[in-house]
Amino acid sequence: MSRLTHPTQTRRWFEQLTGRFALPAGDLLRDRIYRRLWTSILISSLGGQITMLALPLTAAVLLNASPTQMGLLTSMEILPFVLFSLPSGVWLDRVRKLPIYIAGETLLAFAVATVPLAAWAGVLNMNLLYCVGFVLGMVYTTAGSAAQVVLTQIVSRDRLVEAHAKNALASSGAEVAGPGLAGALIKLMGAPMTLAIDALLVLVSALILRGIKVEETLVQGNKADFWRDLKAGLAFVWQRRLLVTLAATVGGWQLFNNAAQVVQILYATRTLGLSAQTVGISYVGLGVGTVLASIFGHRISRRLGPGPCLVLGVAISGAGWLLLALMPANAYGVAAFIIMLATYGIGAVLIFINFLALRQSLTPAPMLGRMTSTMRWMILLPAGPGALLGGWLGEHVGLRSALLFAGIGALALSLLAWRHPTLRDLRELPAELQDRSPS
Repeated sequence: MSRLTHPTQTRRWFEQLTGRFALPAGDLLRDRIYRRLWTSILISSLGGQITMLALPLTAAVLLNASPTQMGLLTSMEILPFVLFSLPSGVWLDRVRKLPIYIAGETLLAFAVATVPLAAWAGVLNMNLLYCVGFVLGMVYTTAGSAAQVVLTQIVSRDRLVEAHAKNALASSGAEVAGPGLAGALIKLMGAPMTLAIDALLVLVSALILRGIKVEETLVQGNKADFWRDLKAGLAFVWQRRLLVTLAATVGGWQLFNNAAQVVQILYATRTLGLSAQTVGISYVGLGVGTVLASIFGHRISRRLGPGPCLVLGVAISGAGWLLLALMPANAYGVAAFIIMLATYGIGAVLIFINFLALRQSLTPAPMLGRMTSTMRWMILLPAGPGALLGGWLGEHVGLRSALLFAGIGALALSLLAWRHPTLRDLRELPAELQDRSPS
């Protein structure tokens, strides 16, 4: 028997090969509970990528929506955050968060499934899409906040940046595979029917979550305490300079982000002349950007500090919007569209892995629900006006003008945030609560 085929040599070679892909000893994915949560996020994110493309493409291509209607569709998804974020935060601190998370995923699946059913029945219209968008926003308002709290019940506070980076890696992995899959499905089945696949994936995600067990301490209260607790959540955020600064920075970014988001599908299909399938393939650029930021984001944050890293994310995304706005509507414009998606993915990941970890690191467990909902309410208040403004600019001035507004605005915001010492000098997570055990 030759040396190359000797059983001992073969086993040693196999062990060396598998060792290259083995997780480090202290990796979070070695934890069974976190690994189950991460798998659910991966599958749900894959479905979310389908919705992100199929829903606006249904409106833009099949229903021929105007820029104003696209802005209204985005605003309908944001409106529940404005209406329900604050009271839902008080409510979440009094109930178990995991069942809310699971119920939200289930409702999300049924809401998305109404679109292919309506298309099949021949009754699909913009009013139905507005309703679906509103339901999606309701789910993200309650179940989304619950999901963020569930993470803190599974992962220790000092590893939150790492956890958010791994979660972003799950999302970005879906963003690499999802757009290509969505583009192929849209070509094969049409945009509305493709949403049925999303509904199925989200249901699978909900089933995976059912196997997670967490322990938590609930806040007891009655109706008379409700408004007192709501005010306490607002006061907790308002009295902490870091949280207010974070909300102002990320809220400003959301204004410019939504102004760009409502026109970029229209810009790709009507100005650049891309087909629905080509748009889907182009969105792989978004996945590449988020994968890169998810892999290196934790290291960048440790090197620069979470505050500067967050500001860098705002600047990178703004540069992408500005590039697309300035490029001509030819092959260079198509390349700029892909680059814009990649820079948006990089910027968004750098923003949110630090934003989420910073705000969670200094919040005691009984206040997490109210803090999360209050912060989400504050950063999304500007998002609705941003979407409406982007739609108005796109319809009355030109699609390119909305992108120009977003790019210049985000770059100016990053310069303003960098001048603020609260973020510029923030080189590590706040220390006063790092040693508290997770709830």
